[in-house]
Amino acid sequence: MHILLLGSTGRVGSQVLKLAVEDGHDVTVLVRSKERLEVKEGITIVEGDVLNASKLDEAAREADVIVSALSTDKTTTLSESTPLIIDTMKKHNIKRIVTVGTAGILTSKTSKELFRYESPKSKRKTTRAAEEHRSVYEAFLTSNLDWTIVCPTYLPDGEAIGNYRIEENVLPEEGKKISVGDTAHFVYHELLKGEHLQKRVGLAY
Repeated sequence: MHILLLGSTGRVGSQVLKLAVEDGHDVTVLVRSKERLEVKEGITIVEGDVLNASKLDEAAREADVIVSALSTDKTTTLSESTPLIIDTMKKHNIKRIVTVGTAGILTSKTSKELFRYESPKSKRKTTRAAEEHRSVYEAFLTSNLDWTIVCPTYLPDGEAIGNYRIEENVLPEEGKKISVGDTAHFVYHELLKGEHLQKRVGLAY
């Protein structure tokens, strides 16, 4: 499998990169600076910005699947890059993508017509990041692609232990946190297995 990984220098993306390389997959990363990569050997590195359509096209040419672990990082990168990613996938006949979202865009269990971040019970001080992730979800809803959006709750650093709960479209009951390591573990597992196509997946201990 040839994987295009976006967000490979981030907390989750860097862990997904290690898992994919350890398993012997061909991996291409699109990064603004290769100096920030934790893994540099055995991968194809394309230096550039995800908002640069020509660089994204170059990085996707050999890809079978895409993983996007791009963060909001107080920017509009997600909402701006998603249409470019979708166009690139269609151009190169790539059907499968797994992205990392946020639990805020899962369905509220108390108000089914709302996202969790819109719920009166939400404790978010700002909704900007959740709204960026929502834009990704809404774009993929109309794309006809085989997408999965992995939606972890509070995300502290930590290794994978492999013992976590998942639930489609909502957060597991009383889910409070999930480590970076286990989030990467599930993203990678879902990429290989494709068990939750066209679904958001809530992830928590």
